[in-house]
Amino acid sequence: MTILQTQRLRLRTMTYDDVDNLLRIFSDPIAMQYYPRTRDRDEVVSWVQRIQGYYRDYGVGMWVVQSRDSGEFYGQCGIIPQVVHDSTIEWEIGYALIRQFWHRGFAIEAAEACRDMGFSQRQASHLISIIHPNNLPSIRVAMKNGMAPRELTTWRGHQVVVYQITQSQWAGRV
Repeated sequence: MTILQTQRLRLRTMTYDDVDNLLRIFSDPIAMQYYPRTRDRDEVVSWVQRIQGYYRDYGVGMWVVQSRDSGEFYGQCGIIPQVVHDSTIEWEIGYALIRQFWHRGFAIEAAEACRDMGFSQRQASHLISIIHPNNLPSIRVAMKNGMAPRELTTWRGHQVVVYQITQSQWAGRV
């Protein structure tokens, strides 16, 4: 099911038919260099299951990013619940593309669509992206998406920078 469309992209719900394509991201040591480790097929199946639970429980999740014209699979982008501190859920814009589709503006195009949905349809007070401090490409996407560093913190045992944009900052941009 299509969730969002941009000029070049279609974001749709993720299914188990996407496992092989997702594995092209999750098993790639370069694409996963800022994550704790790569993932195998069973872990990707579990990821799809978790994402489908987010759809059911929250109405959002990671969505498949594909070409609007050809339907070719590029990666994933979406809004997922995260707990950075205590038990408060914050809404994170996450993105990961197959390496051959890096540096074409797809990540920012998809992330901007998710940001706009988060504020206009979900009425989020703010949105975040949790990024390894050395992941310069992801930092550039977050900053182009209007986010600024909120804090350097330890999250799930790893040092990360939380980038954030508030509803009022977003409203001033549009």
